[in-house]
Amino acid sequence: MTPFSRLHRDSTRPARRPALPQPAGFVTVDLDTDGWLLSSETGRPIRADRLKRHLTERLTPPQWSTDILVYVHGWQTGPAAAVRNAQRLLSLMERQRTTRRELYPRLREGFAPWTVVVRWPSSSMLSKGGYERIRDRAHAMSTGKDGYAPHILGHLLGYLHTWRGDPARGTLRTRDGKYLHLVGHSFGGRFLCEAVTWAAEAEHGGVLGWSAKTHPSLFFTVDSLTVFQMAAPRTAFDATFHRLRPGPAGHTSPVGGPLVFTHSRHDRATGLWHLLGEKLPGIGHSGMRLSATPPGGVAPHDVWSTRLLRADTPYPRRSLDHTFVNIDASWRYRSSRLNPVGAHSDYYHPESAHLLLSLAEHSRPDHD
Repeated sequence: MTPFSRLHRDSTRPARRPALPQPAGFVTVDLDTDGWLLSSETGRPIRADRLKRHLTERLTPPQWSTDILVYVHGWQTGPAAAVRNAQRLLSLMERQRTTRRELYPRLREGFAPWTVVVRWPSSSMLSKGGYERIRDRAHAMSTGKDGYAPHILGHLLGYLHTWRGDPARGTLRTRDGKYLHLVGHSFGGRFLCEAVTWAAEAEHGGVLGWSAKTHPSLFFTVDSLTVFQMAAPRTAFDATFHRLRPGPAGHTSPVGGPLVFTHSRHDRATGLWHLLGEKLPGIGHSGMRLSATPPGGVAPHDVWSTRLLRADTPYPRRSLDHTFVNIDASWRYRSSRLNPVGAHSDYYHPESAHLLLSLAEHSRPDHD
């Protein structure tokens, strides 16, 4: 039985406490432990036959927005904290853009992000077992076979996609539309990669609108995908997320811009605990790598590696204009030695805001 049919038949699940009112410019999408979409008003699961209407009523990007930012939190984050964390990141971005406008000349024409915060139950004991339990839950929720999260996020991304206007010729920009940026932390990055992979599959309707026969710059694609300290094996893009890799003729990735991953050797959660649980360090500790090359695909040496730059140092386009970009943030993401997860959540810095703004900047086309 599919998640859609299960949800359609379910009318007895207990209600969850309604979500708190959200600040202007933010909207939340709530998932339960099975990855089912919950109503923000009642806390009850949304029936499958009402899903499209619910998304239409709740997720209408305002006219004032120039960019859509979808944020998915990671481990040990409650509903209220998820919104606070997104606000914190957006505040850093606004402060950085205001004080260093010269670094983002293309954003002078306008940068007004509308943020969708995806919330899911990610709390557990601060232990190896707790980490593994949330890891397994994230995987179960974000697989297209049994979990509902990729269906929800796939429809969410597809819905936002439909509001982006017509593609401008030869660029990633959409005429009279929006730029779409995906930002995740920890297991939230797994969610996003699973969702985009599922949404791009032809058998699921291709809700992102990409075409296997057309270059992604001429169709709607995700303009950038950034994951801070991703909780996934270093080689996850060899198999689990292989659809996000450019491949043979006839296959293009639904992410038109770069896939960017920060990592820090001080991240204990994706270092020691991930190593113990999965026999391989996580991306958040050691960066991602490609150990195999599909026919016509991206070779391992095409993964670009660089350092997180200081907030006053511009990112050249060539440093971010790659399919995969590893950002070594060890000098900045350090946290405390007493913190059991180390630097896993230590990404709220001006330098992180600078990275996101630089990606938004380079998503814009060059001026004639």
